[in-house]
Amino acid sequence: MELPFEKIERKVLVKKEATTNKELGCNPEDRKTEQIINYGIVNINKPIGPTSHQVADFVQKILHINKSGHAGTLDPGVHGSLPTALGKGTRIVQALLNSGKEYVGIMHLHKDVSERKIKSNIKKFFTGKIKQMPPLKSAIKRQLREREIYYWNIMEKNGQDLLFRVGCQAGTYIRKLIHDLGQKLKVGAHMQELRRTKAGPFREDTLFTLQDLADAYYFYKEENKDKFLRKIIQPIENATLHLKKVWVLDNAVATICHGASLNVPGITKLNDDIEKEDVVAIMTLKDELVALGIANLTSKEIMKEEKGLAVKINKVFMEADLYQIK
Repeated sequence: MELPFEKIERKVLVKKEATTNKELGCNPEDRKTEQIINYGIVNINKPIGPTSHQVADFVQKILHINKSGHAGTLDPGVHGSLPTALGKGTRIVQALLNSGKEYVGIMHLHKDVSERKIKSNIKKFFTGKIKQMPPLKSAIKRQLREREIYYWNIMEKNGQDLLFRVGCQAGTYIRKLIHDLGQKLKVGAHMQELRRTKAGPFREDTLFTLQDLADAYYFYKEENKDKFLRKIIQPIENATLHLKKVWVLDNAVATICHGASLNVPGITKLNDDIEKEDVVAIMTLKDELVALGIANLTSKEIMKEEKGLAVKINKVFMEADLYQIK
């Protein structure tokens, strides 16, 4: 199954043809190893036991960096994908917090119910937009919230135990989802095990353990071998794969880095499905992340207009001097 953004095949519209100066910036994959250690993201396979904050702290200590931040808290008893941003890239986690998530888990019914009845109730009451009350132990105010369940599939049933896969909007409480299904079935149910398999664009095929990271860093520092470390640490740009994008001219990059918002004349390419108020990633023609912002115009309007505010910038990631014409 796919999360909503994975189903979208976005087209790229060319506003104006342009080239990029090879002397300015560099392709993300060409950054030096010491740069990616302080400006990258790792998809950590969080173990059962530590909190998400503790795991991010372990990453920080392993790499000897001053900052790290995780995208989307997992309870100590839950394992799986925990994207953790490094150093100067830490703020990118904000782009992931509201992205869709996928989980695989085991729920236990307190009395046996037919698989047909379970699937029927899931389809009727727990697919699409639902109302959910956060559990008693939660970090947010307890009030009914609307959340979307993209899919919830029963993969296997063994008596009162069910293996399931669920794709959902960020902020959905899976433990509460299972409890509510048990109430609807009038038998009760609880979660036995849960693993996060997707967090936005990060999937299980890029997962690495804390031990993997520690080993890779050792090889890099002690044996001058960085191949394993460069495999584990992804470019920060990978945290924006689910976002709509606007590519800008070289001469627009420096102005954005110095606090200006993005006007139409600075745009060279863009995705075709941008709507007003969308979060968009501003990219260089080398596919480097410059900033995140909020769209002020739609794709159609940007293609039509020759001037005006296109994107209001709210987070700049690129260093100001990388695209300074010398």
